[in-house]
Amino acid sequence: MGSRKPHFLEACFLCRKPLGYNSDIFMYRGNTPFCSKECRQEQIEVDESVEKKSWKMSSSSSRSIRKSDPKDSASDKTIRTGTVAVA
Repeated sequence: MGSRKPHFLEACFLCRKPLGYNSDIFMYRGNTPFCSKECRQEQIEVDESVEKKSWKMSSSSSRSIRKSDPKDSASDKTIRTGTVAVA
């Protein structure tokens, strides 16, 4: 019974430095505490990098799915060429 779950504001999320009771706490995304602006900024940059990689992977996989879709092949589509006159 000696082990207790630590309170989320006890330590910096990034460097695990204990947060003082009378010191500034820099929050990010609601309930993620940091001991300094620098630690918070580093986490923001890590998150942005992960999100960009995830976005690139999801967009490239959806492109490859679209390319391999037989419904999109040009042989199945009617293509009309010519001149259109509008009065």
